[in-house]
Amino acid sequence: MGIAMPGDNERWRCTGCGNLTRFDVTRTVRSQDFVHQELSGAGAVEERTVLSETVERVKCRWCGATDSVEIVPRPDADKSVSDSSAESPTGRA
Repeated sequence: MGIAMPGDNERWRCTGCGNLTRFDVTRTVRSQDFVHQELSGAGAVEERTVLSETVERVKCRWCGATDSVEIVPRPDADKSVSDSSAESPTGRA
């Protein structure tokens, strides 16, 4: 059973140590890729469409816990939504 990815107004938090910023995420992704293959043989993915994604494990980078990571609301979630619509690049009116 996997853990959910945080939404735009959420983030992960380790209940063991309080970490909010560093996690090792193991996930399985099924995607459709457009690969541009050079005549020399070198290739690069130019376009990727994720068809499905499962987060299998989220491990706290600080304390190593895998069973203590939860999703919590971001404290600035309402502010970031209103700031993103501001015309000023500095976020100031």
